[in-house]
Amino acid sequence: MNFEVLDPGLAEYAPAMHSALDPVLDAHLNPSLLQNVELDPEGVALEALPVQESVHIMEGVYSELHSVVAEVGVPVSVSHFDLHEEMLWVGSHGGHATSFFGPALERYSSFQVNGSDDIRQIQSLENGILFLTKNNLKYMARGGLIIFDYLLDESEDMHSLLLTDSSTLLVGGLQNHILEIDLNTVQETQKYAVETPGVTIMRQTNRFFFCGHTSGKVSLRDLRTFKVEHEFDAFSGSLSDFDVHGNLLATCGFSSRLTGLACDRFLKVYDLRMMRAITPLQVHVDPAFLRFIPTYTSRLAIISQSGQCQFCEPTGLANPADIFHVNPVGPLLMTFDVSASKQALAFGDSEGCVHLWTDSPEPSFNPYSRETEFALPCLVDSLPPLDWSQDLLPLSLIPVPLTTDTLLSDWPAANSAPAPRRAPPVDAEILRTMKKVGFIGYAPNPRTRLRNQIPYRLKESDSEFDSFSQVTESPIGREEEPHRHMVSKKYRKVTIKYSKLGLEDFDFKHYNKTLFAGLEPHIPNAYCNCMIQVLYFLEPVRCLIQNHLCQKEFCLACELGFLFHMLDLSRGDPCQGSNFLRAFRTIPEASALGLILADSDEASGKGNLARLIQRWNRFILTQLHQDLQELEVPQAYRGAGGSSFCSSGDSVIGQLFSCEMENCSLCRCGSETVRASSTLLFTLSYPEDKTGKNCDFAQVLKRSICLEQNTQAWCDNCEKYQPTIQTRNICHLPDILVINCEVNSLKEADFWRMQAEVAFKIAIKKHGGEISKNKEFALADWKELGSPEGMLMCPSIEELKNVWLPFSIRMKMTKNKGLDVCNWTDGDEMQWGPARADEEHGVYVYDLMATVVHILDSRTGGSLVAHIKVGETYHQRKEGVTHQQWYLFNDFLIEPIDKHEAVQFDMNWKVPAILYYIKRNLNSKYNLNIKNPIEASVLLAEASLARKQRKTHTTFIPLMLNEMPQVGDLVGLDAEFVTLNEEEAELRSDGTKSTIKPSQMSVARITCVRGQGPNEGIPFIDDYISTQEQVVDYLTQYSGIKPGDLDAKISSKHLTTLKSTYLKLRFLIDIGVKFVGHGLQKDFRVINLMVPKDQVLDTVYLFHMPRKRMISLRFLAWYFLDLKIQGETHDSIEDARTALQLYRKYLELSKNGTEPESFHKVLKGLYEKGRKMDWKVPEPEGQTSPKNAAVFSSVLAL
Repeated sequence: MNFEVLDPGLAEYAPAMHSALDPVLDAHLNPSLLQNVELDPEGVALEALPVQESVHIMEGVYSELHSVVAEVGVPVSVSHFDLHEEMLWVGSHGGHATSFFGPALERYSSFQVNGSDDIRQIQSLENGILFLTKNNLKYMARGGLIIFDYLLDESEDMHSLLLTDSSTLLVGGLQNHILEIDLNTVQETQKYAVETPGVTIMRQTNRFFFCGHTSGKVSLRDLRTFKVEHEFDAFSGSLSDFDVHGNLLATCGFSSRLTGLACDRFLKVYDLRMMRAITPLQVHVDPAFLRFIPTYTSRLAIISQSGQCQFCEPTGLANPADIFHVNPVGPLLMTFDVSASKQALAFGDSEGCVHLWTDSPEPSFNPYSRETEFALPCLVDSLPPLDWSQDLLPLSLIPVPLTTDTLLSDWPAANSAPAPRRAPPVDAEILRTMKKVGFIGYAPNPRTRLRNQIPYRLKESDSEFDSFSQVTESPIGREEEPHRHMVSKKYRKVTIKYSKLGLEDFDFKHYNKTLFAGLEPHIPNAYCNCMIQVLYFLEPVRCLIQNHLCQKEFCLACELGFLFHMLDLSRGDPCQGSNFLRAFRTIPEASALGLILADSDEASGKGNLARLIQRWNRFILTQLHQDLQELEVPQAYRGAGGSSFCSSGDSVIGQLFSCEMENCSLCRCGSETVRASSTLLFTLSYPEDKTGKNCDFAQVLKRSICLEQNTQAWCDNCEKYQPTIQTRNICHLPDILVINCEVNSLKEADFWRMQAEVAFKIAIKKHGGEISKNKEFALADWKELGSPEGMLMCPSIEELKNVWLPFSIRMKMTKNKGLDVCNWTDGDEMQWGPARADEEHGVYVYDLMATVVHILDSRTGGSLVAHIKVGETYHQRKEGVTHQQWYLFNDFLIEPIDKHEAVQFDMNWKVPAILYYIKRNLNSKYNLNIKNPIEASVLLAEASLARKQRKTHTTFIPLMLNEMPQVGDLVGLDAEFVTLNEEEAELRSDGTKSTIKPSQMSVARITCVRGQGPNEGIPFIDDYISTQEQVVDYLTQYSGIKPGDLDAKISSKHLTTLKSTYLKLRFLIDIGVKFVGHGLQKDFRVINLMVPKDQVLDTVYLFHMPRKRMISLRFLAWYFLDLKIQGETHDSIEDARTALQLYRKYLELSKNGTEPESFHKVLKGLYEKGRKMDWKVPEPEGQTSPKNAAVFSSVLAL
């Protein structure tokens, strides 16, 4: 807080205030406040203090419980309730800190933090307390021992600190930057620029950092980048205080007047959902401090410096009757704080007195506080004194426990030997910055270690760490994090932060400002998200997969086509591949190849992700090739037969990816064997020579394709195993060249690093510069290097670093089945003309389309990302423009990047795994039309998987041919779910629950009800979904699903596969029907469907007022329809039918949406009735239906 604005007299506080104290203190000061305080002999006499009468505490109303003096005559500068123990911390203008235990305010500890500066903010941590002064940050134990003392620059004027997580701290003040400090290493890790004059107050929510400026502004900053997202200009003078709760931001401050600054009695309140101001709140006190105290409502406590306190609602009116008075000993209140439990308020005044106000006689400061450790009682007084000046004093007076064991001091000298500790090596930064004067070197302290302390190691570990073959056991909790600061933020592993609303309030748009869809990472085995995106942005593959449909229950090609369809429909919202990964887990080959990770391995980062994704790449191409080779098209899915991709020969995956070749095996006896084969991808084979000579990528690729190796093989002529020379000759090159890089050890990584360095030197020389070993070109020197006229503009040095991979390669098939491969650059194209594929002469040009890289990050266990060159057709569909652009795909983070970034590999943290090259003008060879393979026949009657189902148990009537839905028809929908994996959450120290991983749900029952016609309300789909995965919880109370209902052996329900029911819903979506239901957003999410918003009519939003709670279907049915539903369990038919009736009622009440004002009155009545009933439907013998109420005389049932 800026005290200069609040009271000019406090701006120049001096120790002279002590001597100016009046001998008689304020009449309200209680002598008990001075307990355990030693006063100066010339100070105040305790007999002069009148005794204050005790105050009776009324339950639920704040009243003064205790008052105590922290330091006589010295103003209190800050107060803070300990978040871990039942303690109150107080800091003074003299730099002294005092703690009080419990509501009785018993003095616990008292120590000096700073000798001259005032304490400006206090923050409690688990192991100690942080104190912020003008240019010093000190971390001390609760007893007063110093843990660390971090000195800031003398020019700094710090005012506020904010703990962003358990080990990261933001510190701001009256300067144009905010510092980020790592509490583990006690080092400054980041410096964020802010506008002058700086930041004095900081708050944080799960969406933004809130920074209060002395200019009267409040800025909302991004949690990851600290960039300004929004800014509110609250006051014209200065900002005094602000607080945030839920979706509300409340501020108080000063306005500029002709005579100077004046306290503004209007609180500025802002709605964070719409990012605009709402009606200002006029209060009856001069606000200096304010805090939200959300006990039952979002109450605001507004405090003036004179001691007046008023409670009011931020969106209501302030009542003068809600004002109470704090009686400070001094003239002004200097600080105010609220406990975590909201049961206690603390006030500090200008005479060093602390007042504790509570709403109960025995309050607690925290919901869950740990036990406080107290000092052991002193035993000195119970022992006899010893006079060491007398030589004849018997040492037996010293109390020693009686023991018969050998004492430690009796250790034999033969068993001990001096072992001096070896001095640690001098820091390389010190040696680099050292300046020698004579034989003495001087260097600035790099602050990498604590002063006068060195780490103690029992064992010297000189073993080299291989980051490519070893993976950290745990992604968090490492003392040494070598990759943490190397990895750029956009490449780090992204995670979803779950709240009480799940994913509804998570801001995905912050990570993806494009219209392309990301993929969510929280699903098991979602490490393959990057490869799914690569396959999706291959236009022939996307069209081929979406045209495929077969009868196999777990077909990866079908599920991938459904997922591609969702990616097509999405407009920037993330999708999830839950159904695809569900089918993936059922494939036996995937399990045999080790592609299915356990949840524990995936969460902890165990397993080599680079090897894993390369095996997955080979597996998915082989699996799609096999799925598409089946030529028999079932009659039920005959739409797939019309695909332009189907042929009588090989599958189209084979045409796109397959490379035909001849394997020749030559024995030393002269016998030669030739076998024809094909492969879908190639693996790079690196040369054994480790010298630093230049080796083009094209040469390594040619060596890998035309592989020659010596191996033992069977010789029919010799009739035994013999050493043979095996060579591979290419007969036909693929349209899409897929390469696994196989950088799995330091050896391959060093090869990439060395070749990138050689390529960098060659590029420098090529553009007119020379490079030496001891000199690097500065950016200004590089700009002076002119480029010859007519040539391409010289790239920057940063674009040339860590680059070995070419953007294009040229391949030529020779007549003797040989292969010529060379790098093809933009300069070659200008010199020789545009490259064109000449298939008759075997000349092909391949362009880089995607790179999949492994990010090495010891903090998170590593991750996989993809650089993808998105083609013109995708931009045309999504954005209506025609161009090509490189993008980074990191799960749900999507960001455009420069093309050079796609081929730059810093082997310390960014390792190539997979490369995709495509033939130039590939799309022109294929018909890219997509014909929806799902036909109306999927809605007709089908047999049940259940063996015991009888016709008498049928709960639905399938659609007839004359009932097929049309565009705009209404369909009532409801789904029930079971739990496959329980939610993983942790309970924080303050009692709040944090969701680490949400529960994994699976759809168990889907019901669709006719929304019009003579059979309106009769279901035409009521499918129970068979599952092969273990169900943890059937949720019978909420789903109506019982054990055995999903088992084909004993179930009596209409049991189908998920794919069968999924096709029915996809057909309804594609035909254009409108779904009516309650809470459909979650239903479609679990079913894994993307439905356009104009085809969803959700009653949970139709009967909802902004900033109010969502209302259950049961209460809406009772209130509007006089129906009692969901008695013991839920029934999806009943719920779907009720949702349809509610939609009809909505149309009736709102006159088909033409009278919103009258419908708003109905909703107000609904919410008033709900609050009175506590949102509970009365029992049958209880209250009457609201239809009989007078307020609803005009609202009749359907």
